[in-house]
Amino acid sequence: MMYSRMLANVLFLDIDSTSLVYYISQSSPLHWSGIFGIMVAVRRKRFLLMYKLGRAVRFSVNPFLPEDTDGFNSFASKPAGEGLSIFFELSVEVVGEVEPTTGFIINVTDIDKSVRKSVVPIFAQRIRTDFRQNKHIGFLDLVELLKSSWGQLSSGFGKVRLSNLCLKLNPFRKVAISSRCLTADSKDLEMVYFSEKFEFAATHKLWNDSFSEQRNLEVFGKCANPTGHGHNYIVEVTIKVPANGDGFYVGDFEKIVDNELIKVVDHKNLNADVTVFSKTNPTVENIAVFAWNKLVDKFGKALLYCVTVWETDKTYSSYYG
Repeated sequence: MMYSRMLANVLFLDIDSTSLVYYISQSSPLHWSGIFGIMVAVRRKRFLLMYKLGRAVRFSVNPFLPEDTDGFNSFASKPAGEGLSIFFELSVEVVGEVEPTTGFIINVTDIDKSVRKSVVPIFAQRIRTDFRQNKHIGFLDLVELLKSSWGQLSSGFGKVRLSNLCLKLNPFRKVAISSRCLTADSKDLEMVYFSEKFEFAATHKLWNDSFSEQRNLEVFGKCANPTGHGHNYIVEVTIKVPANGDGFYVGDFEKIVDNELIKVVDHKNLNADVTVFSKTNPTVENIAVFAWNKLVDKFGKALLYCVTVWETDKTYSSYYG
């Protein structure tokens, strides 16, 4: 069971059969580019000081044109994408030791060059070919594109190891493949992580009847307002989908989350309208646990991996069951 409240720098604890890994974020929780964090690993009784570096590479493909304009603004998109183009953001995470003479794990410009040289052409060719043949690029096709990208990038960074590729399809939906062990394991790539964000509006009050009124105000502050207060919550649901499986459809996934969770909490007084919170404080931590319990085992062959709830853009909590 893994559970974390993310207010500042601590991200999460990741445990597998061979390693105990602490990830300590050194950046804003909503921004993933730049140095992602320090990873301290205990593996086979050896202590390794390693680092994780993340780089977001943005590019566009116009299926109507034979080729794309390279452009000059990589912050927005490079290739630039003339007219109506398909925009992608590919986040590349690598793990390795810091080179003492440069302070780098790897120069991020090398990641940029590798993605634009080896990955962008894979996407461009597939999109244009299927577009001209009126073929749909489905979820499994996206997985194959990510796997092909992994194959192109995994051997191109020397001693630095590729640990995660995350393709952002829009600001609220992403698909990722990951090697979460300290050594590359092809079995990791048999599962795909699909994430999507949802929203709901609700009111709540934080109060403990065993506390005095003064103690409640000291502990919960404005959140102890007797008539409650509201938030526009954001929920990100992440599932693990078999990479070689079929039958996953975004619409079905959204319908499950909407029916099982969003309709239960949206435009509700959580303390009064949701039975669990009549006795349990509806903190962001407890809402994340509640969301997990509502959604676990609801996705067929896919497994619920993580639920993250944002109470504000500064306060959020993730629950891993």
